[in-house]
Amino acid sequence: MFHSALSKSRLFIGVVAVHLLGASSAYAQPKVYRCEANGKVSYSDAPCVGAKVIDATPTQGMDKMGGSSRKGREVQQDEFHRQFDSAMRPLHGRSHEDMNIARRRVNLPAGDQAQCGHLDRQIPSLEADTNHATAEAKARTEVDLYKARKRFFDLKC
Repeated sequence: MFHSALSKSRLFIGVVAVHLLGASSAYAQPKVYRCEANGKVSYSDAPCVGAKVIDATPTQGMDKMGGSSRKGREVQQDEFHRQFDSAMRPLHGRSHEDMNIARRRVNLPAGDQAQCGHLDRQIPSLEADTNHATAEAKARTEVDLYKARKRFFDLKC
């Protein structure tokens, strides 16, 4: 009987986890790139050669100022996910940020998910190479970084 109750609780936890992973996480924002071309600056979610990643994290909204909560749906959803991820961390061992990535990628084909994981490891290395490149190698490293970021964007990682 104890084994049956344990199996049912594991099944329930699994169903809840799959449901939450399947829910879209609109709050998990894509990177924003600052691009310069011909003296003009533009901002985009699509990378460009020589792009700089900027922090465009949305504000969390005002809470209880004047007696009512003014948080948007995305902020409320992220707060729920953060609490759920914290409660479930002993079972899955992942941070809230890792769980947001998993939610974003859950519907991607397995091959694309594997490529996203590879790019997760490759892009920081390419960014470091670009930041430390000599003048001669800078153009090549920026193109390599652009290609990796573009692939990441195209895969919807």
